[in-house]
Amino acid sequence: MLNLQLSTSEEPLRVLCLGAHADDLEIGCGGTILKLTGGGQPVSVTWVVFSGEGPREQEARDSAEAFLERAKVREVIVHPFRDGFFPSQGAEIKESFEGLKRRGPVDLILTHFRGDLHQDHRLISELTWNTFRHHLILEYEIPKYDGDFGSPNVFVDLDESLARRKVDIILRTFRSQAGRQWFSEDLFLSVLRIRGMECAAPDRYAEGFYGRKVVVGLGR
Repeated sequence: MLNLQLSTSEEPLRVLCLGAHADDLEIGCGGTILKLTGGGQPVSVTWVVFSGEGPREQEARDSAEAFLERAKVREVIVHPFRDGFFPSQGAEIKESFEGLKRRGPVDLILTHFRGDLHQDHRLISELTWNTFRHHLILEYEIPKYDGDFGSPNVFVDLDESLARRKVDIILRTFRSQAGRQWFSEDLFLSVLRIRGMECAAPDRYAEGFYGRKVVVGLGR
């Protein structure tokens, strides 16, 4: 197993987080964000949610505030695109991506898994790769009814306190999802535990990602 460090620079690590719906980023890569922002290097995060209206928008903003509490710089953007109808709004969503590209350099992009069977998730992943062609892109996973989990090849290990903090924020913030069959502490922790087992995480928990194209500069 090869361990890679994103940067040793004192400059902020610039991270772009892309989620179709309120709670996607938190479920898919919340632990990684908590670990990055709680480390020694400063981190600048742009956090984009493409579908958040009414109570869901406020939940998204409250959750982002909790997850990005330790970020050196943070910007939260919540769009009002219609949940479940992203393919029919593709041109407008693509324009949003072009606006993100014009904002300047990014070191790491976290987005949806390309093989996700939810049409909104899949479109965000496709537009990420169409828009950002020379970036480190890691795709996160969302557990759901479709049964589309795969075999991730990139892992971020989490200590137990970080894993539980991630889950606690999700359950505490997204009250509109309470009562849904899949929205539970045991499910979220189980996913982290399985991925932790797969990468032999020291504290047993991890988030899994898909690194489809990673260029490693080893010097001369």
